[in-house]
Amino acid sequence: MAAYDPEKEIPRHIAIIMDGNGRWAKARDLPRREGHRAGADSVEAALETCGEIGVEYLTLYAFSSENWKRPEAEVTALMGLLAHFLKEKTPTLMKNNIRLQVIGQVERLPASNRRALQKTITTTAGNDGLTLVVALSYGSREEILGATRKLMQAAIDGEIKPEELTAERFSDSLDTAGMPDPDLLIRTSGEYRVSNFLLWQISYAEIYITKDYWPDFGRDQLLEAVADYQGRQRRFGGI
Repeated sequence: MAAYDPEKEIPRHIAIIMDGNGRWAKARDLPRREGHRAGADSVEAALETCGEIGVEYLTLYAFSSENWKRPEAEVTALMGLLAHFLKEKTPTLMKNNIRLQVIGQVERLPASNRRALQKTITTTAGNDGLTLVVALSYGSREEILGATRKLMQAAIDGEIKPEELTAERFSDSLDTAGMPDPDLLIRTSGEYRVSNFLLWQISYAEIYITKDYWPDFGRDQLLEAVADYQGRQRRFGGI
């Protein structure tokens, strides 16, 4: 494995499917909620490392639209962990010049979580370092359908003609409007699928799979993923 080189290209945008919290806990005979708590430490490590090496955007798949199907107790624990993270880590985000943004069907979250998110988003809005994008109640198919509906309505209202629809215009209708597409997609726990995450945006992302469960994915593991990225030749469909 090549070593991370600070002189080589750094991914502008890293997206991570944080998988394996439950299996990490099961392997240790712990409740699943303990896996999620341990995973929060890996989030902090990822933030610190990305900020240090100059990554501009870090998008974390924290809670999918399908995750609502999980047992009520687990969902409640996850929402509680989110609230705790925002309360405890907002000062850290400010100290490290990190801005928070959220994508997904946020309206489905409990009102207390929505208020906490909005408070942190507003508090960190003026920061101009790393942008942390948290995908909550997010599903890419739902996002794409929503963008399509908006554009169809715009066509009905005479604001756009079919021949005027471009990839750029479509991108501007997604939750990630204004953000660069991910350069590097990381998935932990060894699963080889993208799980309805940023399907439009990762069209040309480099994909890195690691068998490490998310709670075991720290600074060294992230730098290994970046080093692997630095060793690839990105062609974007060319020769």
